[in-house]
This record gives sequence, C-alpha cells and structure tokens, in this order.
Amino acid sequence: MAESKDYYEILGVTKNATPDEVKKAYRKLALEYHPDRNKTKEAGEKFKEVTRAYEVLSDVQKRQTYDQFGHAAFEQGAGQGGPFGGAGGPFGGFGGQQGQGGRYGPFTYTYTTGGQGGDFDFGGFSDPFEIFEQFFGGASPFGSRQRRPTYSLTIDFMEAVHGATKKVNIEGKNQTIKIPAGVDNGSRVRFNDYDVIIEVSPHPKFQREGADVISEEVISFLQASLGGEISIKTIEGDVKLRIPAGTQPDTVFRLRGKGIPHLRSSGKGDHYVRIKVNVPKHLTARQKELLEEFEEEANKKKTWF
Repeated sequence: MAESKDYYEILGVTKNATPDEVKKAYRKLALEYHPDRNKTKEAGEKFKEVTRAYEVLSDVQKRQTYDQFGHAAFEQGAGQGGPFGGAGGPFGGFGGQQGQGGRYGPFTYTYTTGGQGGDFDFGGFSDPFEIFEQFFGGASPFGSRQRRPTYSLTIDFMEAVHGATKKVNIEGKNQTIKIPAGVDNGSRVRFNDYDVIIEVSPHPKFQREGADVISEEVISFLQASLGGEISIKTIEGDVKLRIPAGTQPDTVFRLRGKGIPHLRSSGKGDHYVRIKVNVPKHLTARQKELLEEFEEEANKKKTWF
C-alpha cells in the first residue's frame, strides 16, 4: 500500500500551526481545487485529500491522536485488535459495511453504511461535504442523509466584520437573525431548526484573508523618498501610519490587531497595508530640471540609496 502523506504537508503548514493557520491553509487549497473552479482530473482527489487532512487537524482531539499515532489511528481496520479499539472503539465501526458511492461534479465520492436507517460512516470523519457547505454553501451529494433546512443570506463586507441583525422571511414567517462578528463567505449560522449560509459582498478597498485585512495605499514619489505620516483607512476608522524615508514600492506594513474579529475565539487579525508609489507621468520643465540636478548629485555618490 502506498505510504500516506503527512496531513501537515498536505495543507502546507507546520506541526505548530495555530487553528487559524490550519483553517486559512485549508480554505486556500479548497478554493483552488473547488470542483466549480478546477476542472482538472486530479482536482477531485486533491479536494478529498485536503479535506481529510483538515478534518483531523482542525479537531483538537483528532489532531492530538494523529500527532501521537499517525495515520494508523484513522485508517479502516486500524481498530481491529489494535490500540484504537474494535468496531465500538473511537475509530472503529467498519465491520459488515457495504461501500456505496456516486458522483459530484467532475469527481466520484464513496461512503459506507451499516444498513441502519441510512446512517453513514466516514471512518471517524464527518461527511466531507459538510465542510464543503461551510465554505462554499453548496449542497451535499448525500441526498438521503437527514439534513437541516439551509438558506442563504447576502450581507455586506462591514456587516460581516462587525456583525449585524437581519430581518428575514422564511417559510412565510418574519424572523430576526443575529449574525456574529467575523463571519465570512460560506460561514454557517445555526438558527432554531435551520441553518443560514452567509454570502459576503466584496468591499471596494479591503480584501480579506481569514481574519486579516489587506489594502493598498498610494503615496507620492516625494513621500516615499522623504518619509512622513499618512492616514490609513481601516475597518475601525482612520489610523496614522509613519512612512520611513526611502520606502520602496510594494512595501507592506502591518497594523497589529486592526483586522477582523476571530469568529470562534477572542482577538482580531491584522491589517496589512501594501504601499504603491505614484510616479508622475507629466512633469513641468522646472520639475525635469530639478530631477536632473538630483540625478547628477546622486551620480556623485554613485547611488541613490
């Protein structure tokens, strides 16, 4: 049998990665191999591979078990006479089951059932398409499985950042849903006996990476050369940022704690500001003369920097 790949290696994170880093890595890979985005033959297998890795590393107990015992704790048959329990053990439940499967988009899936009321066993893992729904809001292909009704709700970027209260009409009834601060595209909010999948409209200035915010700020050639203080717009309002003299284009500054609240923990992400330098296209005769003098002076020192 081929050697199993290391789950940390699959997600491209270290063994000391935080839960947020694990989630960010999975989200990036899942988007890359999303069946609606990636039509290659290998995308389906890769999607299932990164999902399986995320299932383990995102769960504290499973991650501890994986760190101690490796893949053996999660492979079918591992519980038969081994240290992980038999069919009734925490990683058991494989005996006497029949494999079933089908297709979802460009790739196939498989699962097993013990024949009791359509309950599915994913070998210690939840339905991998539960994660698919949480990130993308797509329907699971396991149609016969009992599921809570799911609805979608579109909110704007700042509502996702700060949270919001939305009035909706579901099945003819007016209801109020509280959206927690920090939700993102595909976040699932449980409300009474149904779930709401959140879709977030893009922001014209801010981009989002997990709990971090990324924006660009344009400064003049003079500001980049001499330095100074500029005002930066963040999700919490304007803040001052000091630009050091000699700042180069695409320099990135970090505003610690100025990002988005963590959805399931305390604290916030950071805000990263990428600097763009505006080089003037049209110069007056005097401006050209001054720049020529500047170049002459720089040549005496052999360099501008």
